[in-house]
Amino acid sequence: MNNKSPPKPFSPEDLKRRRKRAAVMAWCLVALIALFFVTTLVQLGKLGVSKM
Repeated sequence: MNNKSPPKPFSPEDLKRRRKRAAVMAWCLVALIALFFVTTLVQLGKLGVSKM
């Protein structure tokens, strides 16, 4: 019989790297949403100005 405990799936370093990567992806998503929002506002502004 084998008395060794099963290996841990992720080391603390792996978890730290995963958290950092998740944070970077979240910030990229926020930046993309902000870009879409600003682009929409600019397009709506152009539409409003051209009708005046």
